[in-house]
Amino acid sequence: MKTLEQQLVNYAKYHRDKRNIATHFFGIPVIVIAVIFLLYIPILEMNTVILTPALIVTLLSCAYYIRLDFRLGALMSVCLALIYAGVKQCYLVWPYAEVWFYSIGVVLFVIGWVVQFIGHYFEGKKPAFVDDLMGLIIGPLFVVVEGLFLLGLMKHLEQQIIAKAGAYR
Repeated sequence: MKTLEQQLVNYAKYHRDKRNIATHFFGIPVIVIAVIFLLYIPILEMNTVILTPALIVTLLSCAYYIRLDFRLGALMSVCLALIYAGVKQCYLVWPYAEVWFYSIGVVLFVIGWVVQFIGHYFEGKKPAFVDDLMGLIIGPLFVVVEGLFLLGLMKHLEQQIIAKAGAYR
């Protein structure tokens, strides 16, 4: 398994343009929310726990992030848990036909990807997942890490990424 630094450097090589990174701060969270919407299909209910593909994907993602780096994994787990809880609440109180609930997921998914492709137009490079499907799971982590960099945190990791992936443009 690649290290945190290796994963982020690989992803960062496709994301050096600040405009592209800025679009990712909107596009990636919207895509994550959309995926959870689209995978929120109740399979089994036990008391207050509802087993869904979204829950399984969320838990597996959290486990992967924690394995890469405990602190960042814990932060990602909190973020994903909040998104999952929000989608679950939307599902539970949804007053319309289910088709409209899942339609929101489709609309959010399309909007998120349109924003992503606009960013990659600025970058002049294809998205990272085209060459490595791991880019789909590293993208949300990259956004959180870039946000931490903007807050002045994890400067050592930022310098390692810049040294190997190149400076921001």
